[in-house]
Amino acid sequence: MADEEPVDQKKYFEDSCKPKCVRAWLEYQGCVKRVEADETGHKHCTGQYFDYWNCVDKCVAPKLFEKLK
Repeated sequence: MADEEPVDQKKYFEDSCKPKCVRAWLEYQGCVKRVEADETGHKHCTGQYFDYWNCVDKCVAPKLFEKLK
């Protein structure tokens, strides 16, 4: 077993948590559609993007840290 490459479990947990954060994802996608029409370049969706990943991270953290113990 010492020769096996370690597998990063975070990606697996992220994929399993993304369906729980659909609302935040839809808010982000809605923002992206609104911003596409912005000619000034001043509008952005950074807040919605971070809200989505915050949701995913909150779901992933307990599962990931349990595996790391």
